[in-house]
Amino acid sequence: MAAGLLHAAAGDRVEVHSAGTDPGDQLNALSVAALRELGVDIGGETPKPVDQALLAAVDLVVILGREANLDVPPGVRVRRWETDEPSERGIEGIERMRLVRDDIAARVQLLAAEPCSLVRP
Repeated sequence: MAAGLLHAAAGDRVEVHSAGTDPGDQLNALSVAALRELGVDIGGETPKPVDQALLAAVDLVVILGREANLDVPPGVRVRRWETDEPSERGIEGIERMRLVRDDIAARVQLLAAEPCSLVRP
């Protein structure tokens, strides 16, 4: 979700990659649907594991959630976004995914607005 939202917010100003520490076999259908509601289509993407060479080459890594752990090479900036988990309040399904999406979208907007932090050379 974060990669799709950042790409939508920043366009070609940044190079965005998405990977997981424990990727599944397919995208979460509710995540795809929640993003489509905002005009963001990630349906053509596939879950990917973290690529260590790519990890060493990027400027910033955003880690989503409390559970994900990642050894990031020295010199690479890291942000951890501990996102809201609506299921802890009994909110499930597409309503849950919309809340998660909106939490991530707000963080992405702030990140995209940072001066020069995301602009490609």
